[in-house]
Amino acid sequence: MPILGSLLKQGIKLGKSIEQENTPPFKLQKKELKKLLQKAELTQFGIKYNFDNILKNFGIIRQFKGQDPKQFYQQFKSQVPVHSYNKMYADWWHKCLEGESDVAWPGLVRYFALSSGTSEAATKHIPITADMIKAIKKTSLRQMLALKNYNFEPEILEKGILMLGGSTSLNSKGHYFEGDLSGISASKIPFWFHRFYKPGRAIAQNRDWNKKLEEITLQAINWDIGFVVGVPAWIQLLIEKIIVHYKVQNIHEIWPNLSGFCHGGVAFDPYRTSFEKLLGKPIAYIETYLASEGFIAFQVKPERRSMRMMLNSGIFYEFVPFTDDNFEPDGEIKPQPQTFMIDEVEEGKDYALLLTTCAGSWRYLIGDVIRFVNKKESEIVITGRTKHFLSLCGEHLSVDNMNKAVRLVSEEFKIDIKEFAVAGVSFGTTFGHHWYIGCDTQIDENLLAETIDAHLKELNDDYKVERAHVLKSVVVEVLPTAIFYGWLKQRGKEGGQNKFPRVLKSNLLPDWKNYISQQS
Repeated sequence: MPILGSLLKQGIKLGKSIEQENTPPFKLQKKELKKLLQKAELTQFGIKYNFDNILKNFGIIRQFKGQDPKQFYQQFKSQVPVHSYNKMYADWWHKCLEGESDVAWPGLVRYFALSSGTSEAATKHIPITADMIKAIKKTSLRQMLALKNYNFEPEILEKGILMLGGSTSLNSKGHYFEGDLSGISASKIPFWFHRFYKPGRAIAQNRDWNKKLEEITLQAINWDIGFVVGVPAWIQLLIEKIIVHYKVQNIHEIWPNLSGFCHGGVAFDPYRTSFEKLLGKPIAYIETYLASEGFIAFQVKPERRSMRMMLNSGIFYEFVPFTDDNFEPDGEIKPQPQTFMIDEVEEGKDYALLLTTCAGSWRYLIGDVIRFVNKKESEIVITGRTKHFLSLCGEHLSVDNMNKAVRLVSEEFKIDIKEFAVAGVSFGTTFGHHWYIGCDTQIDENLLAETIDAHLKELNDDYKVERAHVLKSVVVEVLPTAIFYGWLKQRGKEGGQNKFPRVLKSNLLPDWKNYISQQS
């Protein structure tokens, strides 16, 4: 395969990939944690939390005279607290922004990724270190090497790869740069990849999202694209613009060799029905779990709707059972939650992720909730976010439930639902759900509400029980899709890695309702 051959010719080492295939997950993760602790031992964070004491416990490899072979992990948990973003920023990362070195990771932090911030109004600054950039590159190469499992025609792997992300022209803040992770990553692509990379350096630097889409549209006819990479909503919007501009029926009339879509950021299911209408032939969908905090997992095999976690790429994982014992109703994690290493998890259960990374995140609650579907091969699916579950009265409605219900009604009514969000409302002692559906087709809102409700009752037993008691109403409001994108633009979250929040809570709901009122 040409691209794979090119990678090998450039001296790409397959050692890490082979190591993950042949080594038990526990051993990989123990080794990774040790490396992280050793590297950060003399940082301000490492000194405060006495990393040298934790490292002394890594020599215990088996039960002997009452010693715990996981004593290193027990020591790590007892000495290092769990961190939310606010705690990590207030205690440590603000020092990095102020130019201090050796704070939570050795050296100065030169880059900060601005997170999309779907859960909170404020933009988050996530440190991106040289070690993290290196780890992301290695995992990206491993994903490219995994394309051999998809049986693409060899010539397809020589075609262009369109990566639709944030601007590579980063904001300079004196001693550091800030921007979308996609923009930071694209600005650091290796020299041999430039022949494949689209839209190219000039267009990628554009900070005006609408102008960037226009420039890509104008150049699209000149490119031979084999793969597209990006957040589903924005890739779909771009393809629609190209189809309209060139007055064609589908994107394959412009890019006949388009064979794969590497997507991430949000679940693809709600977009699948409308997205496939833009195609002239089937393509492969490859899911990626690349967060601002690190490259966590990617889909290895086309027949599996799951992603394999990367266990030896600069991240140590902990898993917090997503239950009332560990989380408050608003999604905040409780003090001293129960946590597990990867060998202790169970398939079919939901866990919130804690990350310890080579960018100076320590026992950091990323906010995503995952479920293992294949423990042996460390394969997961994302089921939602800790603050995007909706449970006003015990219905425990997950984003995964919502995505499936929206996909089912899209197919049933033969309509394109490009965005949606749900808000919980109260009526004295009873509750209700208010759905906002982004659709440009006229549809009976009451019928849509009844159908979504029916599907959710089938998907979620807790929801079904509560609908018979205190969850008394389900309301659907259909809005033009442009309103969803307009609200994101107003909040400065247009394009790139930004996505619409699926559950509207706290200060987001009043702002959203006010925007709808203004548009009306």
